[in-house]
This record gives sequence, C-alpha cells and structure tokens, in this order.
Amino acid sequence: MINYETELNSEQYRVVMEKGGALLVLAGAGSGKTRTLTYRVARLIESGEPAQSILLATFTNKAARAMLGRVEEIAHCYTGKITGGTFHSIAHRFLRQYAFRLGYQNSFSIADSEDARQVIASAMADLKIDVKSTKFPKSNIIAEIISLAVNTQTTLEEVIATRYPFFLHFTDEIQQIACLYLQKKNDLNVMDFDDLLFNCRRLLEEHPDVLHALSSRFRHVLVDEYQDTNIIQADIVDMLASVHGNLMVVGDDSQSIYSFRGANFENIITFPKRYPDCKIFKLETNYRSTPEILQMANLSINNNENQYPKALKAVRHKGMRPVIVVAQNVLRQADFVAQRVAELARSGVPFSEIAVLYRAHYHSMEVQMEFVRRDIPFEIRSGIRFFEQAHIKDVTSYMRILTNPHDELAWRRILMSYPRIGKVTCEKIWRLLKPETNPLMVFAQQEFECHLPKAAKAGAEKCRKTLLELLVIDRAERTPERIISELLNRGGYRTYLQSVYSDASAREEDLIQLGQFSSRFDSMEDFLNELALLTNMSHEEESAVGTDKVVLSTIHQAKGLEWSYVFLIWCADGMIPLARALKEEGGEQEERRLFYVALTRARDQLYLSYPAVDYSGRGPLALAPSRFIQEISPQKTKDAKSPFDQWRLFGD
Repeated sequence: MINYETELNSEQYRVVMEKGGALLVLAGAGSGKTRTLTYRVARLIESGEPAQSILLATFTNKAARAMLGRVEEIAHCYTGKITGGTFHSIAHRFLRQYAFRLGYQNSFSIADSEDARQVIASAMADLKIDVKSTKFPKSNIIAEIISLAVNTQTTLEEVIATRYPFFLHFTDEIQQIACLYLQKKNDLNVMDFDDLLFNCRRLLEEHPDVLHALSSRFRHVLVDEYQDTNIIQADIVDMLASVHGNLMVVGDDSQSIYSFRGANFENIITFPKRYPDCKIFKLETNYRSTPEILQMANLSINNNENQYPKALKAVRHKGMRPVIVVAQNVLRQADFVAQRVAELARSGVPFSEIAVLYRAHYHSMEVQMEFVRRDIPFEIRSGIRFFEQAHIKDVTSYMRILTNPHDELAWRRILMSYPRIGKVTCEKIWRLLKPETNPLMVFAQQEFECHLPKAAKAGAEKCRKTLLELLVIDRAERTPERIISELLNRGGYRTYLQSVYSDASAREEDLIQLGQFSSRFDSMEDFLNELALLTNMSHEEESAVGTDKVVLSTIHQAKGLEWSYVFLIWCADGMIPLARALKEEGGEQEERRLFYVALTRARDQLYLSYPAVDYSGRGPLALAPSRFIQEISPQKTKDAKSPFDQWRLFGD
C-alpha cells in the first residue's frame, strides 16, 4: 500500500484521494502537477479500477510514458492496459477501430505535414493555379490556413482575414483548394493530423453507440495541460466523460500561452459552467523558486482579470530578489548578460543551469554575437541561430553581390528564389557571368536575357530589376538598412515572405531589426565580414563535444523547463509585451501570462534587463520599462518594499 499522506503534500493529497466526478485541478508553476497525476492514476488502480478503464491524455507521448512508468514503480503494477498518450494518438486508436463508420477503410494512412503539402500542391495543379507565382501562397501556407481553421473551428475566410489579410483576394481560390484537398484525402483513404481529431469528434457525435461504448469503457478520463487544449480536444474529452462524469483536468490558466496554435483559453475558464458540480482544487505550493521570485510572479499575474485567483507559496527559504538591469543600450545589455554568465561560470555554476529568455527570436541577436566573441558555449532552443536563418541569408546575399559581384554562392541563392529558375538554369547563368570582370553589371544589362531559356526570362527579369533598384542607390546611402527596406518595399521580398512562410510578419520584423542592428558598423563590408566570422565560429563551437551550454530560448519554447539562473532580456514596453501581440483580442492578458511563465522558470536568481536607449532607428529613442514591471513597482502596488532590486545604468 502506498502511504499517500507521506508522499504528497496536503493539496496534492486531496486531489489524489478524491473519489470521482468532475475535477478541475489548477496547478501552479512548480507545484508538482505531474506527481499529482501520477499518484492519482496509482490510487485509481490501487482502489480496484481496472487499468483498461483509465484514459490519460497528454500533449506528448513522452510525458504519458514517463507518468505511466512512474505509476509502475510506485504501485508495483502493470500499466500496459492503460490508454495513455497524446490526443492525436488516442484519436488514432479509436479511428483504427471505427473509421469504417465514417466512410473510411480501417486501413487508412496518416499523412504527415510533408504528405499534406504534396496533396495540396496536387490540388493546386488540378485547379491550374500557377504554383510558380511568387504572389500566390505556397502549399505549406495553404496547409497552415486549413489547419488553423480546423483547430480554431472558424471559417477559412476568418482565418485569412485575421492571420493572413494579404491573401484575402485569394479567398475563393483557397476555398476551392481546401475542398479539393478534402476530396483527395477521401479518395486516397488518408487522414492528416487535424483529421484525426476532427474525425474522432465526428465519430462520437454521429454515432451514439460508439460514444456509449467508449465512454463506458473509459470510466476515468484524466487530461494534462488542459489550458492548452483546443475546441475539438475539449469536446472529445467532454463526450468521453458523458456516461460516468469522471473527468479530471489539470492545468494552469496563468500559463495559457498558445492561442496562436489554436489553444482555447475559454476551455479551462468555462469548465465550471460546463460542469456546475465540479470540484476545484488548487496546487499553490511551489517547490522550484525562491519566495522573492514567486512574489514578483504573483504580483504580476494578479493584474490579469479573467482568471482563477491563486498565489504561489514557496517551500524554499529566502533568496535574492529579482534584479532589474537598465543597460545603456542593447550592446551593453548583451555585455551585461555575457559578463554575468562568465562570472557565474567562474564561480562553478554549469552553463546548462543558465538560460537567456526573450519574447521574439531577433531579441537574441546581440547576445548571440557577444557569446560567440567571448567563447561562451550556447544552444538555441528557439530555432536556428539568428544569422543562419533562410530569410537573413537571403537579404545578406544581395548585399554580398553588391560588395563582391563574384560571390557565386550568393548568386545561386538569390537566382533560385525566383520563379522557374532551377539548378540547371542557375548553372547556365553562372557559367556566363563567371568570366566577366563585373558579373553584376553584365547581368543588369537587358541584353543578357537573350542567353536565357524562355521559361526563366520572367524570373530573371524580376531579379535584374531588383538588383538595378539597389545599384541606383547612391553608394554612400547603400547601407544594409536601406537595402533591406528596398527589398521589402520595392523588391517584392515582403510578398515572397508572405507566400512562403507562415510566420512572415515575424521574419519581416527580424529583417527590420537586422537593418537597424547593422547601423553600428562603419560599412556594409564590415557588417558582412562580422556575420561571416560569427557564423564560422558558431559552426566550430557546435562541432565541439559537450552539452554544458547556456540555453537561449523564446519564452514559448521554455515553458515546462527550469534553470537556476534566468536572464529575461528586452524587458522594454513594445518588446515585452510585444507591440504586435497587443493588437490581438486578449493580447495583453496573454502577454502577461507569458511574462509570468518566464519569471517562474527561475529557481535561484532572476535578472530582467532592458536598454534605456535604442540607437538603431533614426536617432536615439528612449525606452520605457515593460508595463509588466511598472505595474508591480512600489508606487503602483503601494507596498513599502519593492519586489525587485534595480541596478544603476549598466555601461554608463
């Protein structure tokens, strides 16, 4: 027998020992929700519930395996008959048994994201849509639009209007593609990942006998990370619990940060309305952070209105108050972070116990450069290194050709980004240009077109015009910032981003920030040389053996993780919260939840920094601290003592 009172705290114990019914468990950051779920499953089995009657839905199969493995350890039982896994894997199991009821064969195939893009591309070809056009969205963007419509349960037109307004004039064509895509999947007996959820709900809605059989079988339904569920997932678990009502959902409304993926915040907020007799439990005892870090997190999240009131309480003893560092500028901010990381390392702190968090990927630009210069090992969790991203390399390739017209790699990169210029045509163009004294001036002549295949002429002409636009800029004004502006506004690169990438606005923001960043270099050549050196040094570092590295991550990617020392950079208003996100409904509330998630990643010490002045635009711009910092200052909270220490201007 497990001694639950010894193994659990009083909050966890009440959840684990509850008999059944609808249970909403609000699990604060670092409060042991995984432990609570694990012991709850063990308790059900120990009390006589058959393993096959338990359904555990998580957001990763790894999490489900870890929980069930732990159940086996503590309860000394076999958990193989428990159905546990992601919503998609659970839906897949049901559909393998009942897909024929929806008109599919039970041997249906599952299309991954690449398969889905190929089917969509086939539909576009059947509809005679010019896939080589740089203006019409590529198949991966169409797939993203269709997926968002399914996961948010909105119309394609609504998704396009809110997320992709620059494609509104293509709404009819996108609707046709979506219809043909659905037909092709049916003909091929194929489901994509979104179909697994959508068809599972359809199965339960349209076939009451199947619903009754499954709900009767799974007499206890448990859901992890409930705040991240979308409408379809919430509907599925509601239906599966419809016969017995034994539904336990665990989550934290204060950590609901994935609305951009289709997560529906209302699922956890309205749970008591859907289940008026539900019992609400709060896990507020935090085992991770110091009291000082938790005080700041509590003060911040209390400013959100639509939430369940709760306050994290620390088990740990007194520590250091979070520190706010006001740097002279963004370079001094990077200098501070690197200097403090080096000090921590010299004092014996492993690099892997340190994280630098930020709201947007481009915020890490200067820190990456400073870490490379100081030989501080780091890994990027928010994607590939900033300067090695495709869109960064695209625009810098134009700059490389302007400074060195014989740069073959740069020529290949930009040429093959234009319609109907493939590898063979690119090879032919370069064979013609390579012997020339100035390949750029030769290519800029309209007569050069006579050497090209007919199909490639339109694309080559667009490339030629773009390069001419850049060449006519006075040499003194031919800065990276000006080049980027011309490419976005007149060279068609903004349209290219929109048609190729689902996160086009974020990539455009990256480029604008890159242009502003380049202003600190004396010339475009100096800027390009620095990028080349940094890229080569980062490759050397990546090839080095060892996993002891500082983590650089967006806040989104850091959720669920923790470090001893956390640096949250760019805590200036407009950066945290991100100005773009504030334009969306409920944007400020979700941005504050992101801030809360960032604060609660730290165990021992937390540093929040921002540059006092931004020199990257047209003249110096004074920056204000994040509103999330201002609203918890002693003046606003009327507390005698500040929840943080503020350092003097770093780099003054």
